[in-house]
Amino acid sequence: MAYDVHDASLVNLYSLERLRAFTSAFMRGLGATADEAEIISDGLMTASQWWHPGQGQGLEKLFRYTRRVKNGGIAPDAPMTWLVDAPAYALLDAAKGFGYVAAQRAMTRAIEKAKASGIAMVGVRHSNHFGIAGYHALTAAKAGLVGWACTNAAAEMAPWGSAQVVLGTNPWGIAIPRSDDQAIVLDMALTMSGKGMMRWYEREQRPMPANWALTPDGRPTTDPAAAMDGPLLPIGEYKGYGLSLFTDVLAGVMTGARFGLDVFQDDTNFDVGHIMIAIDPAALMPGAEFDRRLEELVRQVKGAEPIDPERPVMLPGEVEFRRMEERAQSGIPVARETVDQLRGLAQEIGVAFTL
Repeated sequence: MAYDVHDASLVNLYSLERLRAFTSAFMRGLGATADEAEIISDGLMTASQWWHPGQGQGLEKLFRYTRRVKNGGIAPDAPMTWLVDAPAYALLDAAKGFGYVAAQRAMTRAIEKAKASGIAMVGVRHSNHFGIAGYHALTAAKAGLVGWACTNAAAEMAPWGSAQVVLGTNPWGIAIPRSDDQAIVLDMALTMSGKGMMRWYEREQRPMPANWALTPDGRPTTDPAAAMDGPLLPIGEYKGYGLSLFTDVLAGVMTGARFGLDVFQDDTNFDVGHIMIAIDPAALMPGAEFDRRLEELVRQVKGAEPIDPERPVMLPGEVEFRRMEERAQSGIPVARETVDQLRGLAQEIGVAFTL
C-alpha cells in the first residue's frame, strides 16, 4: 500500500507518553475502569505507532467510544462472564463491553490454557470492535506462543462475483515469537483497504488504487468518492472472499455472535464475535529447536535477492516495528482535524485537554 506516513500540513506530532496519558484519562472520563483504560490506551497507542492516521485505528476511535458509551452500545466495566471454560477452549460473553478488553481477556485465557495443553481456542460473543488484530496476536508472542486473533466486522465486502456487500473486512492477526528479536507479526484486513483510507485519499483529493473498491453498480474506479457506497475488494480476489466467509463462520456463527449482514448494524448492540488461538511450539519440539529452525527459515527468507536493491526483503511486521522506532524519535502523527474535534469532546466529558 503506497502512502506517506504523514503529511506535516495535516498532522500534529506527539510523544507516546503524552498521547497515552491523555487517552487513559479520556477513557476513565467515559467511565472505563483503570484496568480497561490501560488496555485500551495501550492498544490505541500500538495502532498509532504502527499505522497511518487515515486508517482510523488510533485516537480517532475515541469518537466512536464516546458515542457508543452514551447510547449504551458499549458498557464500561461490563459484567463479562465465562459461558464455557474447558481445558483447551473457552467462550466469553463480553456483555457489550469494550472490544479491546474482551479480546485481551480472551487471549490471556487462551495463553494460560495453551501452556498447559499445547493449544487453546477462546471465543467471544456480544463484543465490540476489538482494535487491531495484531495487537492481540502479539500478546501471545510476548508469552512465547504463536498467536492468532480474528474478528468479524460490518458488511463492506461483496461475495466474489457480486456488488452487494454481505461480509466484513474480518481482519486477522498472526504473531510468531522469536527468541532474540521482534516477533513476526502479520496484521491484515481481508480487503485491499478500508473506508478510512479511502476517506483519507478523498480529503487529499488523490486517486486511490484501482483494486481497492468498486462503485455501487460494480464498476472499477480510482475515485474514492464514487466507491464510498460500493463494495470493498478482497485480497487475492476470490481467495480473500473465501477467507472472510471462513472467518465469519468461526467468529460469528460459532461463537453465538451476529454475523454477515447483521453484525455491526445496530449502534446500540454491535454483537461482534472474536476468536483467539494460542499455540505452544514446545508442544511439538523443544523450544530451543523451534527457535533454531525458525531462525534458519528467517535467514533463507531475508537472504532472498531483492528485485530492487534499495528495498530489501522484510518480514511481516518489520515495517511496523521500524515505524514504531522512528515515531519514538520523531513523534506520533495525529490528524489536526482529530485534535480539534477531541478538544471539544474532552471539554464535554470533563477531561483536561492536554494535546
